[in-house]
Amino acid sequence: MNILTILHRNIKWRFHNTFTIIITILQPILWLVLYSAVAGQTMESTGIENYTAFIFPGLVVLVSFSACSSGGIMNYLMKSDGSFYRILIAPIRRSAIVLGQLLETILCTFLEISIMGVVSLLFSVRIAAGIGEFGIILLLIFLTAFFMSGLAYGISLILPNEVVFFLSTALFPANEIDGVLGTIINLNPFTHVINALRSLILYGYIECGELFFVIILFTFMAGSSFVWALHRLKKETVL
Repeated sequence: MNILTILHRNIKWRFHNTFTIIITILQPILWLVLYSAVAGQTMESTGIENYTAFIFPGLVVLVSFSACSSGGIMNYLMKSDGSFYRILIAPIRRSAIVLGQLLETILCTFLEISIMGVVSLLFSVRIAAGIGEFGIILLLIFLTAFFMSGLAYGISLILPNEVVFFLSTALFPANEIDGVLGTIINLNPFTHVINALRSLILYGYIECGELFFVIILFTFMAGSSFVWALHRLKKETVL
């Protein structure tokens, strides 16, 4: 049994429990539709011509949150029915168990983002990125999803991810926000990945310094979450 076996097993579980896909994609699509209809005209006064296109990168990160959270729920349900412990006693490396689950969650994230991307085309969202920039977008989404899936796996959704989402630039520009709130938003790592995705999707360009900072930051965060998840799994084995 290896990483691909665990990945295949989790994919089968996901499609046998399709509600985990439907629920996590439903909220961002509703936001895409409702915010476009309600806040679109209001936000035009701030210089944002297409508010749907503006919030789309933020919703990409929200989908990552939701899909990765569902991965944590999957692990919890597997522990409840005992199938999780059957994997633990199998002759397989603990790192392969973690990687198999994380990769399934990442694939689910890309599936849901693709669905939302198709829906966004109906609201005149156009991606200005070329092939190279599109590859960078995929890399940033992968690193974000890897970090969040590792975190969700490790701590089993102790904290609500939506708090972090709202304290970012997902739904509004933060250029004129100062004080404590502005500091919190700037310290939020998801602010930087959302801004990077927004630059690539809307304008097809990003400063090299900003791009390298985001890639290095989320590579470190993704690695840290994997180590944390692996540590928690080893503790589960000891118990």
